[in-house]
Amino acid sequence: MTNRAPDWFAQAERDLQQAEASRGDERHEWACFAAQQSAEQAVKALHLALGQEAWGHVVARLLSELPTPPPPDLVEKGRALDAFYIPTRHANGHPEGPPFEHYGPLQSEEAIRYAREIVEFVRSQMA
Repeated sequence: MTNRAPDWFAQAERDLQQAEASRGDERHEWACFAAQQSAEQAVKALHLALGQEAWGHVVARLLSELPTPPPPDLVEKGRALDAFYIPTRHANGHPEGPPFEHYGPLQSEEAIRYAREIVEFVRSQMA
């Protein structure tokens, strides 16, 4: 069976680029979601590189299930990204208003920074 880890990692890098582009376009809700997706796909790539299956969308859990635990602050950053998985895309994720009204440059900057740290951690582990 072919190891698809490089494919997952390549998509993680592309999703991080999308997060940055969305932030530049002031689509902060999409920047936050793309950052979460980038981190999720990067960690799944690492699981695959280690010969493991990885399911689900919770970055913090995916990080915690690695055979060698990552730095604890990285798991916390995964938790912060996990908060962007649903409410950034669905109007019922907040008491009122469309998602784009709830996210701005502060959130997208933090999300991209955290995703970049996770992607770089995975890169170092896969090297």
